[in-house]
Amino acid sequence: MVLIPRKSTYLFLFLLISFQLNACAQKPVNNIGIKTGADKTELYVSALKGKRIAIVANQTSVITKKSGEKNTYIHLVDSLLALNIDVKKVFAPEHGFRGKADAGEIVKDGSDTKTGLPIISLYGKNKKPSKDQLKGIDLVVFDIQDVGARFYTYISSLHYVMEACAESNIPVILLDRPNPNGHYIDGPVLEEKHKSFVGMHPVPIVYGMTIGEYGNMINGEKWLANGIQCDLTVIPLQNYTHQSEYSLPIKPSPNLPNDKSINLYPSLCFFEGTNVNAGRGTALQFQIYGSPYLDQTNGFSYTPVSNEGAKYPKHKDKTCYGEDLGSTNRLHQLDLSWLIKAHAQNSKAPFFNAFFVKLAGTSTLQEQVTKGVSEKEIKESWKTELTHFKKIRSKYLRYD
Repeated sequence: MVLIPRKSTYLFLFLLISFQLNACAQKPVNNIGIKTGADKTELYVSALKGKRIAIVANQTSVITKKSGEKNTYIHLVDSLLALNIDVKKVFAPEHGFRGKADAGEIVKDGSDTKTGLPIISLYGKNKKPSKDQLKGIDLVVFDIQDVGARFYTYISSLHYVMEACAESNIPVILLDRPNPNGHYIDGPVLEEKHKSFVGMHPVPIVYGMTIGEYGNMINGEKWLANGIQCDLTVIPLQNYTHQSEYSLPIKPSPNLPNDKSINLYPSLCFFEGTNVNAGRGTALQFQIYGSPYLDQTNGFSYTPVSNEGAKYPKHKDKTCYGEDLGSTNRLHQLDLSWLIKAHAQNSKAPFFNAFFVKLAGTSTLQEQVTKGVSEKEIKESWKTELTHFKKIRSKYLRYD
């Protein structure tokens, strides 16, 4: 709960700043007993008192207010300001502070219309806070919901925030959040030569760790520049295990609207590196796929149009043929069958674009699909590196 000194003040502020944010619509949130790091204010608010604070946050950075069976969500920034914490600025990752920008869209610096706080974008040319941007800051709080896929750029933003703070001797408090894809580990491990903002570390595509555990791994494996380490404190989750089926109450980005899309995302994001649309420009992002160049006899088609989060979707205003995956059971591993099937059906060359290797973190997967290697054989080729990663991962796990 949020700690407010007086009941009257609490009531006024609650009515003023509490808000219901976009809910994941596929199924009702049922996260009984799980408390996020942000919810455990008693463990970190006292450490913020009397300090000049910067917050790394987006629309998912909320504190839960329970009212019977219904939850409402108060933004972390609003909550801290109400507690008279001296918040100086906000750093916003890909998609921006309120989470409205397209994937890959340049988010400009500005100010929050609600609080007046300056907002500094950590996407585009300025992915790492500069010394000037951190000047006058005593402590940084990081609170962003991850979805557990290597190419989801919030863990890259975490890396650069930790690195910048380490270089400026500024402590970081990370408020941990559940990983909705934390129940499995799968995919090729990133090769150093293919390092980019969509893959910065030698981890598989699905790494099975919370963002707090991941931050400790960045530190412990000395992945920051020159092997420096960040003064990092992780506020842990309560009543969470990696097998918890956690339903996100707020969509983490415009094109991950619900639990189904989040679960399918690690498998369908491969299509971002091909000529296939993965549902952007529809209301079923990362739950369908298709292109004008796939088999028209599959019996499923759709037409991407400009919408929130996808102003210029791939194959905009063109009929795409493919598959609806809405009835797919919850995945416990990457599914390559859709990528392999689409490649086999594709009637226009080239199928892959340059982005595919960055997403995969290796050129081998593209070569394997092109040569017709089976999904079973492809996954067999990952086993040695996955075993090695799991040994590294085990050192940083703090939840069952």
